[in-house]
Amino acid sequence: MPEFSPVFREQLHDLFRWRRDVRHFRRDPLPEPVLDGLLRTACLAPSVGLSEPWRFVRVDDPHRRAAVRSDFARCNARALSDRAGVDAQRYARLKLAGLDDAPHHVAVLSHPEPAQGRGLGRGTMPQTTTWSTVMAIHTFWLAATAAGIGVGWVSIIDPERIKAMLDVDPALELVAYLCVGYPARPASTPELERRGWERRAPERREWIRR
Repeated sequence: MPEFSPVFREQLHDLFRWRRDVRHFRRDPLPEPVLDGLLRTACLAPSVGLSEPWRFVRVDDPHRRAAVRSDFARCNARALSDRAGVDAQRYARLKLAGLDDAPHHVAVLSHPEPAQGRGLGRGTMPQTTTWSTVMAIHTFWLAATAAGIGVGWVSIIDPERIKAMLDVDPALELVAYLCVGYPARPASTPELERRGWERRAPERREWIRR
């Protein structure tokens, strides 16, 4: 294995700290080689049985994007109506503008039973294909952050409706819908923390011992 210097390890810690869920983007697109490079890096992620169950779909068609935006608006309105009082007011103030401004949309899907990997490691924990795809998403995210690129994970959508809009294999599982582009305002702390929605829990940094 290569030997990583203390300077590199400190920079790696900075990378983790600066990896944020970006909600505000500049509209200028990424160079194609940069976007392709992020995909290649994402595919270095570990996967159960070397199954590589992830499928990355670029959503470039404006009509499909508009349909996704419409589904988000519907789901977001329902989420707001399910809240009450101060919590509803706080939720309404959150600015979820990534779908409007981000120059690139990427849907990430996972194959629940890929032939690749021949089922190794999935007999007792079949969810490991989904978890492997999440590892690829995180690898993509870290590589993007290292290149000064922001990523936002849109989860307020209906997965089955989105799959139909994208005309993908119905057997695939939609794991993430990502907004990708240069961040409008980079920050080392989560926006939800800055807006008073939630804060990190110090006790999560301690081992649970048994």
